[in-house]
Amino acid sequence: MKRTYVSTDAAPRAIGTYSQAVRVGDTVYLAGQIGLDPKSMELVALDVRTQAQQVFRNLRAVAEAAGAGLGDATKLTVFLTDLAHFPVVNEVMAEYFQPPYPARAAVGVAALPRGALVEVDAILVLGQA
Repeated sequence: MKRTYVSTDAAPRAIGTYSQAVRVGDTVYLAGQIGLDPKSMELVALDVRTQAQQVFRNLRAVAEAAGAGLGDATKLTVFLTDLAHFPVVNEVMAEYFQPPYPARAAVGVAALPRGALVEVDAILVLGQA
């Protein structure tokens, strides 16, 4: 199957050796996003709520660049430097997703790029019924 590489200025540019997203057929794999402002490439704030809101805005921008939306998400992985922040991320996620929610995993990690508190990646499937 043909691969299409997705890129948008509406989300932070890659800060490593990866693409913002790759589409293969009807599946889009979104790279992890942290709470970077796409213009300044700096973290939007030091609190987890504001960072999580920016994370989901960034994911939405990449999804839209791929011709999709967050409603096409089938799987998310949430990475947190402190699992005590999980309830806040749940609240923020509910602002961006409607039931039935995508499958999700949450992983506690020692650190994230740029000192971020939260990172989320996603898998989207287009044309879902």
